[in-house]
Amino acid sequence: MRSLSETLGLRAAPQPAFALARPSGAPVRVLLRGERAARGLTGWRQRLDRPAPRGLGTALAIGLLLGAAVLGATRGGEYQALVEREGGIGDFAARALGFGVDVVTISGEVQLTEPEILALAGLSPKDSLPFFDAARARKNLEALPLIKQASVRKLYPNRIVIDIVERTPFALWQKDGEVHTVAADGAVIADMRDQRFSSLPFVVGDGANARLSEFIGLLDAAAELRPKIVAGVLVGERRWNLKMKSGIEVKLPESDPLAAMATLVALQRRQRILDRDVLTLDFRVPGKVFARLSEDAAAARAAARPKKAAPP
Repeated sequence: MRSLSETLGLRAAPQPAFALARPSGAPVRVLLRGERAARGLTGWRQRLDRPAPRGLGTALAIGLLLGAAVLGATRGGEYQALVEREGGIGDFAARALGFGVDVVTISGEVQLTEPEILALAGLSPKDSLPFFDAARARKNLEALPLIKQASVRKLYPNRIVIDIVERTPFALWQKDGEVHTVAADGAVIADMRDQRFSSLPFVVGDGANARLSEFIGLLDAAAELRPKIVAGVLVGERRWNLKMKSGIEVKLPESDPLAAMATLVALQRRQRILDRDVLTLDFRVPGKVFARLSEDAAAARAAARPKKAAPP
């Protein structure tokens, strides 16, 4: 019995589940091992006998010629000359595709010049955006003590943006006869080459750059005496001596130097002690001040003393 669909010719009559199966009762031939291997080799042979893709031979020939040319140029030194003149092959190809470094935007520079920043970042007209190492450029920039922070960004297709934050010279530090500009945190910025920063606070001695905040506190405590202070000398990395414009040396104690500064200010206001002919003022003993007179002042003082009468 057939369904309505089959009767109307709308659906083909169902086929046996294994339409290609061998009829029942037909003998089945089992392939031997050698025959199976032969059939496998035949499959591979058919694949190898297929025609090669069109243009493969031409591509291989061109590649061989290019390889030979590069090898000859490398051995003859021409390739190295090309790299020095045009950059690497990758950079050359990237520039040809429009990914050269055509625009460099720099911000934050105060003391550094643009050519100096470009040199530190390692940028040149030979570079290309895809092969430019922005992380290495940032590391090179921040290796300069003057630069506190830097960022380098690549903006495709052809722009690099460099932002830097320079350290501001905060003080002058003398060590081993050399004077350096230093930042507020004591980091050395550069050697002092001119008098642009001569008015900055001046400290001397090992470790003095790391204790700038202490010295600035002493300057603040000096009030009207601050313009008279030329430098602060850190002695043994323990305490400060102050060099005054008049040549007087003020020796401050290791403990509570601010109290000693207050005493100095009071003595100057009452007795004008810094205007006298003294060499040093020593405040290292709590509650006492020792003054060392100059030779002339000491002689004058000795001459002014009443002489004892000679015994009869």
